[in-house]
Amino acid sequence: MHNATSLENYEEQPFTATHRVRIDCAYDGSLFSGWAAQPNLVTVQGVIENALELILRAPHRVVVAGRTDAGVHAEAQTLHCDLSDEDWTRLQGRTGEDDPTAALGRRLTGALQRCLYDAEEQLNLPKNVRGILQGAIQIHRVSEVPFDFDARFSATGRRYVYRIADGAADGLNPLHRTYTWAVPEHLDCADLNESAQQLLGLRDFLSFCKPREGATTIRELRELSFTRTVTRTENGLIEVRVVADAFCHHMVRSLVGALVLYGTGKRDAAWLRERIENPGREASLTLAPPHALALAEIYYPASELYGVQAERARAKREDHEAQSA
Repeated sequence: MHNATSLENYEEQPFTATHRVRIDCAYDGSLFSGWAAQPNLVTVQGVIENALELILRAPHRVVVAGRTDAGVHAEAQTLHCDLSDEDWTRLQGRTGEDDPTAALGRRLTGALQRCLYDAEEQLNLPKNVRGILQGAIQIHRVSEVPFDFDARFSATGRRYVYRIADGAADGLNPLHRTYTWAVPEHLDCADLNESAQQLLGLRDFLSFCKPREGATTIRELRELSFTRTVTRTENGLIEVRVVADAFCHHMVRSLVGALVLYGTGKRDAAWLRERIENPGREASLTLAPPHALALAEIYYPASELYGVQAERARAKREDHEAQSA
């Protein structure tokens, strides 16, 4: 398993990337401290990179489409990493006939079992729940992609889903509790959808995110919709679809939290409109709980446009950041 020292050594060692692989995966984020690797914490990135090191016998960094916060899940996540000729040969097996991407997918699944057991040890979980992390990270597909593919910058958009069990004053269905936000009041989806229309388009979402230093808070919100998916006899289950070109830190949870405050009558329409029309750092964030949020889809263009989109996204980010400086 890698640590900070081994990663530093990896950066100093010569490494010639000859193959880029795309890894599509999913994970239950309940027990992880988010996606991004952090010292002394169990994260999704950390576990996946540990598994890659186990297979390839050296640390390999991965680039992800969208970083998720602690407790947030991914039904569809995409990342990429670069491999050397030596890595590729190792994956081809002794006969040299194995498909390297298929072999990497199989071996990643096996290595993740061991690394997730190690993660349970690090979390110091009681013995009676050991094994709870098995299957928490699933590899869906591994494929070779051109070098102009970038999991983050080649993406044209991301879709999140947030699930709410409203009208739960009499108690939440126990089978919904892990992945839904229980709201005692009944929510009117039509009213919420009408209010959500004000937020669509290219705008500054400073009132609805925790800005990172030097980063822009301008995003294009393409969809924000509330749909009831089950009957009222089950207390109601609402799916919130949120689609944007990219998201600021805490943006989805803040948008959902603000609209639920409005929908339950705790805030009025004027309050919501003020936050939208006058974005500001002083606006307090009302975050919906993380456990009901999942990254559901990453959108990419046709393969011949990977590089074009990546250049456009990098230029756009640099332009926004220059304006914010």
